Amino acid sequence: MAEIIIMPKLGFNMDEGQLVKWHRRVGETVKKGEVLFEINTDKTTMPVEATADGTVLQLMLEEGAFAEVFTPIAVIGAPGEDPNAVLNGPATPQAAPAAPAEPAGYDYDVVVIGAGPGGYETAIKAAQCGKKTCIIEGAGFGGTCLNVGCTPTKALIQTADVYHKVKDAARFAVTGVEADKIAVDMAALQARKKAVVKTLVNGVKGLLRGNKVTVVEGMASFADTHTLSVDGRSITGANIIIATGSSVFMPPFIALGGENHLLTSTEALDLDQVPASVTVIGGGVIGVEFAYLLNRLGSKVTVLELMDHILPMVDPEVSALAQKRLEKGGVTFRLGAKVSRVENNRVYYEYNGAQEQLEAGAVLMAVGRTPNTEGLNAQGIGLEFDRNAIKTDLCLRTNVPNIYAIGDVNGKAMLAHTASHEGMVAVANICGRHEEMHYDRIPSCIYLEPEIACIGLTEPQARENYGDNLKIGRFSMMANGKSLVEGDTDGLFKVIVAGDTGEILGVHLYGQHVTDMIGEVSAAMTAEATAEELIGSIHPHPTVNEALGEAFMAAWNGKAINSL
Repeated sequence: MAEIIIMPKLGFNMDEGQLVKWHRRVGETVKKGEVLFEINTDKTTMPVEATADGTVLQLMLEEGAFAEVFTPIAVIGAPGEDPNAVLNGPATPQAAPAAPAEPAGYDYDVVVIGAGPGGYETAIKAAQCGKKTCIIEGAGFGGTCLNVGCTPTKALIQTADVYHKVKDAARFAVTGVEADKIAVDMAALQARKKAVVKTLVNGVKGLLRGNKVTVVEGMASFADTHTLSVDGRSITGANIIIATGSSVFMPPFIALGGENHLLTSTEALDLDQVPASVTVIGGGVIGVEFAYLLNRLGSKVTVLELMDHILPMVDPEVSALAQKRLEKGGVTFRLGAKVSRVENNRVYYEYNGAQEQLEAGAVLMAVGRTPNTEGLNAQGIGLEFDRNAIKTDLCLRTNVPNIYAIGDVNGKAMLAHTASHEGMVAVANICGRHEEMHYDRIPSCIYLEPEIACIGLTEPQARENYGDNLKIGRFSMMANGKSLVEGDTDGLFKVIVAGDTGEILGVHLYGQHVTDMIGEVSAAMTAEATAEELIGSIHPHPTVNEALGEAFMAAWNGKAINSL
């Protein structure tokens, strides 16, 4: 059957495109994957490949002309087929639906519940798209991330890193520093952390005001699918976006007894003195970052992890290197440890078939987070759940058409930048522009020394999906000049690409400043760039970043330039 070719939407803000050149004329054949035409977006010229084999039956847009996205511009099919038959019937692919008409009588076009990174950015985007928008927040503007998560954690880690750099000054030819007299003033550190948080929280409030988003403080609960009750006040919305985040998960399978100095990530951020020893339960991102932080500040740290490796989202080869570095710094790991109870600061666990116990000055529970839905009455209005998270599709819609859920509350990927992007996708769909999330392109960052950043599949996952059709490249930081200059050559850049096409499947970086580099790979994957195209991109010298090109050379060409 003939297929309609449409003007593609190649960017979130793309509304129209200009046809630059047809690579096939009427009557000529084209194969799937061959370039059919080129278009100008607002940023660049892009080749567009044919999505199926066929003969060009009709061209409907002249070179140099403009067309709105999703507008039919050509038809391909079998020789002799009538293009009008498909043009007059249902289009394939379907054109994007028009923006739904919003029922009159609601207070707002969009109401967002929760002002964390996902919520406040979503509210601003909705307002910028011309929607009358309200945001409701009952705890703290900026959510977990700004108040008791990402930002304050990194503020503490920054001080811990500076502390160690100053102590290590002699290695960089800086004299006169008495390393044994260097110390961290915990009260001053807490004051600095609070100042950073306050600045950012005030910034969020200012951004909301500046974008004319109505702010309501209080706890929201659904009265019906269009009505929220906030401290006795009713607020109605044509569309409602739930962005209520998550809370620390306290596992019911770990019994608690006696008197414990039990910490979660929230309390650990407010320590006014560093415990002499800490047992961390959980070897995921939160547990490992706090193990690193507390160890750097002087605690004797032991991590108990149920799995056989730490940092499960990171390629095992890279996470093993990070574990080795942490162990070198003094952190002890017990992998495969099954914790059963905590009593009087003593943790009881099974390890290698034997019952063990470990006493510490404090116990940090870091086994994950759980979506915040309590008090929402979400189930009361018929929202479907996937275990304890609100169920959504790739457009972030729930089973109730006008209600969306973004961020930790949908349980898909508990990261602040995921929540923010989900919000952009939700707003696009509210405005009638079909957008979907791509959860295989979400970067993760882990703030250690050196840092870890990763995106896509690990090697075991790639082998499970692609078998032996893989090319894997590695580049050691020992061969990177900037890493040598900075005095830290521990680290590895590892890339995983499809063996036949060079499609980027996974990238795992362990080195200095890599959390500031992973965005390049995210952009490349979104643009469907290949390993060859990354190799052809110029990386500046001297930088740690240039090792990325080397790793892709090692994968695609079989050998990097600066390694033997």
